[in-house]
Amino acid sequence: MPTSAALILAAGKGTRMRSERPKVLQSLLAEPMLAYVLEALRPLFTADDGSDAVWAVVGHRADLVEAAFPRLRAIRQEQQLGTGHALAEALPTLRENGCAHVLVVNGDVPLLSTETVRRFLEAARGAAIAFASISLDDAGAYGRVVRADDGEVTAIVEARDFDPGRHGPDTGEVNAGLYFLEVEAVSRLIPRLGNNNRSGEYYITDLVALGLAEGLTVRGINCGADESLLGVNSPAELARMEELLRARTAARLLENGVILHAPELVRVGPFAVVEPGAELTGPCEIYGHSRVERAASIASHCILTDSVVHDHAQIRPFSHLERAEVGQGALVGPFARLRPGAVLEPEAHVGNFVELKNARLGHGAKANHLSYLGDAEIGPAANIGAGTITCNYDGVHKHRTAIGARAFIGSNTALVAPVEVGDGALVGAGSVITRNVPAGEMGIARGRQKNLPRRS
Repeated sequence: MPTSAALILAAGKGTRMRSERPKVLQSLLAEPMLAYVLEALRPLFTADDGSDAVWAVVGHRADLVEAAFPRLRAIRQEQQLGTGHALAEALPTLRENGCAHVLVVNGDVPLLSTETVRRFLEAARGAAIAFASISLDDAGAYGRVVRADDGEVTAIVEARDFDPGRHGPDTGEVNAGLYFLEVEAVSRLIPRLGNNNRSGEYYITDLVALGLAEGLTVRGINCGADESLLGVNSPAELARMEELLRARTAARLLENGVILHAPELVRVGPFAVVEPGAELTGPCEIYGHSRVERAASIASHCILTDSVVHDHAQIRPFSHLERAEVGQGALVGPFARLRPGAVLEPEAHVGNFVELKNARLGHGAKANHLSYLGDAEIGPAANIGAGTITCNYDGVHKHRTAIGARAFIGSNTALVAPVEVGDGALVGAGSVITRNVPAGEMGIARGRQKNLPRRS
């Protein structure tokens, strides 16, 4: 049974985002904010058996959040009545799972790092209630931290309720939305939370004053100007955070030996891997769980999502790859599209305006111009002429096309699946092939040419 857990507050609508999507699903480098927070927390809250002790309170459009993260341990907050109410909804689950302490964090902090959380947990040890604060030149809408003359915390006051006449001067120290709480202690305090404030909400920050009144150990841990604790509250802040993440990633790639041309235009997602010695030219985008191996090159205006590019392969300009694999030394593009299930074996070539979907191009095979190859298996050293299409859909079902090794498919050919072209076979240009072509034979399916007198 875990003695500590993490709880992500992910129920908010994010009104200032002006979007129908839940705030935590707003994306940075093609990943939702919540994914960044989960990635930061799981190394610290994962058991030896691989299970994690990370929960999330979801509310606004909870169905979308749960669909985006099917493995998420979600707790529903049917009415969004504030952060204190969200914690109250989660406490029964935490107690049932044997959690003595809980780390609470907002779901809109995409810069959060595992190391920042680790340092905070160490500093919070021994406190019944601990929270992180940061110091900002412009405190904006963040809750203000109020301290006594001796430096001890006395309260956290939400921005719209902060009154310098009552609470003292605004020092710029604000609540960062990161808490470490003793479950038993806060369970006693939660029923005493009130909503007598301008928002009419129950604030988790009120636990500070309640805890002090009870004589509990309350600790405010100032993290300086640590940007990793900043939340996202508007489209402008989202864009700024995304640029910070992009720049950090580009700097890390350069430091690790990746060659970047126009690095300010290279966008690599947090879960993508680019090996030292690879070469990227901006603008380009590499997202999801993509991997670009050493000595591979990605030219400008390319987008890769969940794709693998093996060593010495070249992706030429304006090519799009999604859930595709490009083998060693293969060539793709320019202007090629590899859709899910596309596989190029080593030294294969896919040229301009060629689209592959659920198709495998064998070792050294070539499809250099203007073709669609869907649901197809193409053998080694086969040549696919310009304008070739595999007619894989009959209106109800998809069917496969098999093209053998060293086969030659003439230009402007339609292969009506299911159909097979054997090893070394030749298909004449302009044919519509509806029957199998045996190995070593030639298939032609077109009308005889007629030349007629031209009418004046």
